[in-house]
This record gives sequence, structure tokens and C-alpha cells, in this order.
Amino acid sequence: MKLQSNIFTRNNIKAYLCIGFFCMLAQFSYSQDQILSDSLEVIFKNGDYSEDEELDILRQLAESETDVNKMISYSLQLIVAAKEKDSVSYEYSGYMQKGNGHKLLSEVSKALESYFDALDIAKQNGLKTEEATVNIAIADVYSIMGDLDSSFDYYRQGLKLMESTADPLTLAYAQFNFGDEYLNVKELDSALYYLNKAGKIFEEENDENGKAYYLGNLGLVFAEKDEYEKAETHLNEAIDLLETLGDYYGSSIYLSAMADVYASKNEDQKAYSFLNRSLDMAKKHGLKDQISEAYAQLSSIYESKGNISKAYEFYRLHVAYRDSVRDLESIQKLAKTQTDYQVAQKQLEVDLVNQQKKTQRILLWAGGLVLLFIIYLAYSLFKSNKFMKTTNAIIATEKQRSDDLLTNILPEETAEELKEFGEVKAKQFDSVSVLFTDFKGFTQEAGNLSPEKLVESINFYFSKFDEIVKKYDLEKIKTIGDAYMCAGGLPFHVEDHTAKMCQAALEITEFVKKTKRSINHKLAKFDIRVGINTGSVVAGVVGTTKFQYDIWGDAVNIAARMESSGESGKVNISESTYQILKNYDVFQFTPRGEIEAKGKGKIQMYFVDYID
Repeated sequence: MKLQSNIFTRNNIKAYLCIGFFCMLAQFSYSQDQILSDSLEVIFKNGDYSEDEELDILRQLAESETDVNKMISYSLQLIVAAKEKDSVSYEYSGYMQKGNGHKLLSEVSKALESYFDALDIAKQNGLKTEEATVNIAIADVYSIMGDLDSSFDYYRQGLKLMESTADPLTLAYAQFNFGDEYLNVKELDSALYYLNKAGKIFEEENDENGKAYYLGNLGLVFAEKDEYEKAETHLNEAIDLLETLGDYYGSSIYLSAMADVYASKNEDQKAYSFLNRSLDMAKKHGLKDQISEAYAQLSSIYESKGNISKAYEFYRLHVAYRDSVRDLESIQKLAKTQTDYQVAQKQLEVDLVNQQKKTQRILLWAGGLVLLFIIYLAYSLFKSNKFMKTTNAIIATEKQRSDDLLTNILPEETAEELKEFGEVKAKQFDSVSVLFTDFKGFTQEAGNLSPEKLVESINFYFSKFDEIVKKYDLEKIKTIGDAYMCAGGLPFHVEDHTAKMCQAALEITEFVKKTKRSINHKLAKFDIRVGINTGSVVAGVVGTTKFQYDIWGDAVNIAARMESSGESGKVNISESTYQILKNYDVFQFTPRGEIEAKGKGKIQMYFVDYID
């Protein structure tokens, strides 16, 4: 169970729960929130407020409204009004509430878009508390999508910021959500660690809603540990408290969890009772994801009892509700393929059971004939099943080969975006270090080599360059002839990418020098020039059949000029790169003054090396 706090109002607590492959966001306000919203709506529509009060009224409407569509509408109005009045705090609040609304509608891509807008505002204006809060919200969405690596990254960033900036309850909500994420991946000791830290704060702050979810998630942990008595005690306490608070989503989820506990203890009637309570509550309040989960549990229970027909009926209902809560096109396509296969398997099981019953009746009249028929049918099913397994294995192998090839061509994040959306949006990166290398005398040396030796020589050098680039968390962009290009700081942010780029450049030059001095090296020997520049670039994918990840911008052009204006065996850097590297105590610099660079005029340049 995830909790979400609002940094502007503390009494308006929202909650959501993630279970299984796909999970949604549900958000609840107490009844007084809607009463407040209705009162504010009358004031807003009648215009009974001053111009200075407009932003605060819109913010309170967006935060207290329980109608999700109205919440999003007021959030959009707040964003527009805040931009007109140049109020970054209210603009941030508008994007946050807009993201919350889209999460409630399970429109996770739109929710992420709004949260990232809020994150940009917080970073640009030094709003550390707000930056921490939105990091947690982004982590929650990635958790919903099943992207656990991204989820953990953003949780860690949010918690790190909150430890020094947030009030106790905001920190507790973040710790709670982090603990829940560990629960999702079954790391129970870590889950208990963060849940107990949050629970202590909820107790100290007398936060009833937080205490309810803390008790519920403790129950879930104990259920995972097969400590059913403890699980039952904590879950019952959580359900009673949440029903008192009017939090129907949380109650519905924990009722399902109680059903799991009783099912594990083979107390089927109690399991059915709790599941039906959960299902009734979910239907009454339109909680589609919990309806789906309840149907899945009913299907599983009936299947375990041998009632295949009833299990299949509930399984189809589960699939229908599960698919209705997804909004990403690529996920929908994958879900359709998986669902068709799963439903076909269920149908095959039902058909087989019915056939067996029919066969039993026929055996009374024509045992010998039916026996031959069964043998024939079994053989057909065996051949069909064998063919299906072989086909699925081939498809899985080819898909893996395709995925591996794509990730070799493009950065992993870019490859995933291309697979998911069919295209990759160009992105602006404000700080990227770009490196170019070029072999001196390559053309002359190439004329003395056979094509095979030339390619073998280039591959020898570039393979080592690739190894060095990977070592320093940099991204290879491309090679053009004997030129090699890489960048640092994209597509993911890399700490100290300028320093790492400099270290990689110095290691490359040293490798080339060492190779030239080696008497055992039988391939071509070269001298090398290396140039580095740091600045803003645009990155994207070009091509429709042969994809190429590339970067553009003045920073790239200047990096190329750094290489062409350099000297063999040295690393030549620009002024922007120098201003960053001078803060490190491991490098020394040789100023070269302003040097004419083709198409760029005179540019201040420096040679860089390690301090002796």
C-alpha cells in the first residue's frame, strides 16, 4: 500500500495500493474535503473573491475535489493562472494535482508528463522539499508500470532530499512507500525496516490514516512470512480503522488480503466472505483494478477446488477489468496477445473436461470405439501441444535476438522508448561532454595495408575505446572512418561526466601511445588527437530501417574543432570544459591561448593531463 502526502495541506491524505503485474492509483479524501470543495466551488463560480485570492482558491479546489475530472480541470486552470501571475509554487501545485488526477484515471503516461513538469519547476527554482515530493510521486508511477529499477532510483533520490528538507509526515510517507516497494519484490527485511520507521512517525504525529496503512502492510509482510495469526490481527485492525475513516479503496484491498490469509489456511467460507465484501465495496465505488483483483482471486480459488467452469467465468471478468485500466498502447497490445493465449488455454481446459464427461457416458455403450477415439485425441493434443511449445520457443528466441540487437545499436532507455511507442522523441540535454578522436596519418597508412588488415587494425583500437567508454559510464555515439565519437551525461544523468570524459580521453591516448611503443603489436600503429567540449546538445534517433542514435548542436561542432585543432598524443579541451575540470585536484592544464577554429573563430583552448 502506497501513501501520498500533499505538501500544502496535511489533512488531505491520498492512498493507493500496488499488487501483481499491473496496479493502479486510487485516491481518497475525507468527506470534509468534498464539503470544502463544494463551498469553494460556489465562491469561485460567483466570483466572490479578490484577484489575490484566485490562485489559493484554485489550489484548494484542485486538492480537495473528489471528482477526478473536476480535479484535473481545476489543476489546468491553476497552471494557466499561475503562469500569468508568474507564481512558480502554484504552478508546481497545479502540475502535481494534474498528475494525481491522471494517476487516479490510470493514465500513467499523462501522470508522468505532469510530474516531470513539476520536477523541472522545482529544480529550476531550488524548491528542495517540492523536488523531494515529486520524486516520490514519479517513483510511485514507475512502480505501477512495473519498472522497478526506475522506481527504486526515484525513491532513493526523494528520500535523500527529504531527510534534510521534509517535515516528519512527508518523510514518513516516502519511507512507507519505499518499504512497500521492497514488499513488492519480496525483500521483507528491508520492507519491515522502512515500514517501522514510517510507523513510528505516524504514531508520534497521531496520523490515523498513516497508522491504518502501516498496520495493513505489516499484515501483508506477515502473510508473506506465513505468520498467518499476526497477519490476520494486523489486517483486521487496518480494515476497521480504514472503514471508520471512510477509506474504501484501502479497506477493499486489505479485505482481499484477508481472503488470501484464510485461503492459505483452507478456510474457504471465510475466504469467500472477505472476497465478496471486497468485491461489493469495489463495485460500489468504481474501483476497477480491485474488482479485477477480486475476480482473479475467485478464479484461483474455484480452480483449486476443481470447478473449472466457474474459474473460467471469473477469469474472463478479471481479464476484462484488468485491460480496462491500462492506457499505454504498447502494453495494451502485449496484454491482448497474452490474454488471447491465456484464455485459449483456459478454454482448452474446459473443453477437455467436457469431453471427458461426454466420453464417460459414451463408454457405457461403446467402450472399445471410445478408447480408440481417446487414443487418437490424446495423440493429436500431444502433437498440437508440442508444436505450440516449439513455436513459442522460436518466437521467444527471435524476440530476444531482436531486443539484443536493438540495445546494441541504441542506448537502453532509447531502445525501450522505440519498442514501446514506435518512435523516439528528441531530447534536450543542458550539460553533455562530447569527445572526438582522429588518427594522424591514417589515410597514408591505410594505403599501405590490405583491406582485411585495415579493418582488423581499426577494430583493434575501437574495441579498446569501447571498453574504456563503458568503464566510465559514457555513451558511444558513432564512428566515421577513423574518427570515434562519444558523449557523457546522456541518455541518463552521470555524476562528474566531464571529469570521467577527461579520464577516458587520457586513457585512450595512453593506450595508443603504449600500442605504438609495443614491439609485439603487428597491426597498424598510429598517433591520435583527442578533443573535448562541454555544452548543450539535442539527442535523438534518425532513420526508419537502420536506426542511428546521434547528437546535434554547437557543442558537438566545437568538440570536433577541439580535436582538429589539437596535437598528437594530447587531449585538447575548450574553455567550458576547462571551467569544470579546474575544480578537480587531479588535472593540470597548459593554456594555449585563443586559436582559430574553422567556422567558429578564435576559441580559448587548453591541453589537459594528470598532475605529475
